[in-house]
This record gives sequence, structure tokens and C-alpha cells, in this order.
Amino acid sequence: MARYQIILAYDGTDFYGSQRQAKARTVQGELENSLRRIGWTGRSVLLAGRTDTGVHANGQVAVVDFDDWKHSPAELLGALNSQLPRDMAARQVTLGTDTFHPRFDAMTRRYVYRLFFHPVRDPLRERFAWRIWPTLKVEDLREAANSLLGTHDFAAFGTPPRPESTTVRTITRAEWHDHDEELRFTVESEAFLYRMVRRITFLQVAVAQGRLSVQALADLLANRSSGEGIPTGLAPAHGLCLVSVTYPNRE
Repeated sequence: MARYQIILAYDGTDFYGSQRQAKARTVQGELENSLRRIGWTGRSVLLAGRTDTGVHANGQVAVVDFDDWKHSPAELLGALNSQLPRDMAARQVTLGTDTFHPRFDAMTRRYVYRLFFHPVRDPLRERFAWRIWPTLKVEDLREAANSLLGTHDFAAFGTPPRPESTTVRTITRAEWHDHDEELRFTVESEAFLYRMVRRITFLQVAVAQGRLSVQALADLLANRSSGEGIPTGLAPAHGLCLVSVTYPNRE
């Protein structure tokens, strides 16, 4: 048996999330169907992380075990891409160790959220970015982002994978940058709660819009707030992309 690590990219628009579901189109389901068409007989692939309906990826990591693949990783890459749907692609295939697990071995996960400012809808750009109007000041967003850095209890920002799991997370990077007439928020942590990135993005935008103070955001992080008066909602899924997952001794 050989274990292969696959780096995936996908346009999440027409997927009902990443995890396999019996009656919905998902990333895992399409990947497994494509692998079966080239001879894979396994039961399930492993993914580094869960992405919501509509969320994109350029660096999702999948692992698949092949009992009888007698070709190179490069040939597996070509064969898999010949079967994947048009809104998915395998970017790289490498051999992994027998014990490698894409989720539990991950050191960091990095997401990028894209937004742009325009008074009129832009259907092409809005597939991958959140349109906001009026314009926000990047300085306000950066001030809000700075309050997120470090270790906090993010119970007010998302839900854990299991009810008994901790909601404490450490954010090691939270930065806003100008990029080709867009603002991009890059956030990095060992792990995130369910919908946490979309929630913190939404609240940073609320700060920049004057609907929430940086102090109120800090109080929420420190569990000094009841949540009363805090804007509810999530940033739209289509602006979010999982861009990379890192592992020990790997770039």
C-alpha cells in the first residue's frame, strides 16, 4: 500500500461543502468518484480541513491510500486531473508516509478573505470576493485584526468540532493588505472553529463600518461581553479561500 498526498484547488460555488454527504455534491464525493474511475478501491479519503458550502480552496490537502497503483505520483496527478470536474484540480501529488494524517499532523492553516468596494454589482468578481459599499478604511480593519492576535477563547466566534472540545485557539497571523483593487485578509492558526474565519471577518468589517468598537471586539474575545449589541452574521462564504496547510519538515 502507498499513501499519496494530494493538494487540491476548487471553486466552492457549486459544492455543498467539502465533506461527503449522501445526497449532495461535495468536494470529497467528487474526489472519491474520480479516484474510483482510475482504479482506486478504498473506502474514504482524508482531508486536512472542512470548508463550508461556497468556500473555495487553493491548498486543501487530501490523502488517499492505493493498494495497486504502479505508476509515479506525476502519473497519478495526470490521471486524476483527467477525471476531476472542471471546478476541481489536483495541483500536486507526492508520496507520504504510512502514518501521515492531513488533519491531525497539520501545524498551521491559512485562509484568505477577499473583499472589494463598488456601488454596483460585479458578477465576475463577486464569485470570489465580498462586494461592500461604501469604502472602508484599511487602517480600521488593521486595528481590529490586531486585537485577534494571540490565544483567546473564541466561543463567541464559532463552534468546535465536538461539543466537549475546547474553543481556545491561537491566531498567529491576522493581516489586511491591498491587492489589485481588493483588500485581502490573511489569517493563520493551527486550527479554527467552525465558521470562525467568516465570523471574525464580519466583525472586523462591522468595526470599520462604525457598527462595533475595537474595545467591544476585545471584550468579546476576553469573554467580558454578554454579546448584547454585537452585530450578528457571517461574512459571505464566497469571499473565503483555504490557501495552505503546513506540516512539520514541509514547506
